[in-house]
Amino acid sequence: MALRGQGCASFLVPWAATLLLALGAERALALPEICMLCPGSVQDLSEVALYCKQTPELMLHSRCCLNQEGTIVGLDLQNCSLKDPGPNFPQAHTAVIIDLQANPLKDDLANTFRGFTQLQTLILPQDVSCPGGINAWNTVTFYTKNQTCQGQRNFCNSTGDQEMCPENGSCVPDGPGLLECVCADGFHGYKCMRQGSFSLLMFFGILGSTTLSISILLWGTQRRKAKTS
Repeated sequence: MALRGQGCASFLVPWAATLLLALGAERALALPEICMLCPGSVQDLSEVALYCKQTPELMLHSRCCLNQEGTIVGLDLQNCSLKDPGPNFPQAHTAVIIDLQANPLKDDLANTFRGFTQLQTLILPQDVSCPGGINAWNTVTFYTKNQTCQGQRNFCNSTGDQEMCPENGSCVPDGPGLLECVCADGFHGYKCMRQGSFSLLMFFGILGSTTLSISILLWGTQRRKAKTS
């Protein structure tokens, strides 16, 4: 009986190890691409690492600080030889802190951070301006090799223009120095002036009839050319 138990245990050990490796591989595959944009991991003394280690629920993986749901709350891409953050950068729109120092970045990053409404700390090379300008941040601090943009302002409150959005719309922050006007429920269209839900059936009906009319016209034109030739 003892030998049978040992045989069972010896069978279960490699099976359990295989299962753990499979789970680990699945988790690795779920890591956002932006976290693996350049080799290496977050440096121990970086601002992203220090922020991540302050909260036990946060974890460091590759170049990212993630919460338990796998959402990016910190991104460290310093010293990655980046001219721009790349097409996968919007995956980090939930980040609270981002470090992009020691990269040959282009100066204009305004639209790069569209949708980054949670961002509160951004570390950049010294020759790259904070997105949205100094008015988009509470403080901008310059150091020898970098600068820090701290405390993203709500640009809807900073403009002071109450008539920026139409009567049936409201201002919503859309990143550093960026905003958008969103129509209230029940309104849509130009300046949110149309009331009622947008009819997809009418839209596709008009599109379909227009396409059919053009097709018939082209068919008739080609037929006449064929007869004359």
